Amino acid sequence: MHCDTMVRNLLPPMRAEMVSRLVLKQGMSQSAAAKHLGVTRAAVSQYLSRKRGAGEVEISTELDLMIDRWALAIVTGESDLNLCDVCQCALKRH
Repeated sequence: MHCDTMVRNLLPPMRAEMVSRLVLKQGMSQSAAAKHLGVTRAAVSQYLSRKRGAGEVEISTELDLMIDRWALAIVTGESDLNLCDVCQCALKRH
């Protein structure tokens, strides 16, 4: 799968899951999550309601941990994780 296909098909549901973890598990406000992600608060609201990112991605144990690390990187601003790492992990299941 090429990066452009991944960005269209896999990234939105993974981002929706990550936004859910930031807001619901980490207690971050929608506004703060939007600021950290560089998107609007409305986009965060749409991710939470699954109006965005409604596609299905099978979340393996490894991908679950990767999304947690991704969310933590957003919260702390520190990580050795990059988007390519997240994508490679997701692609292992496809």
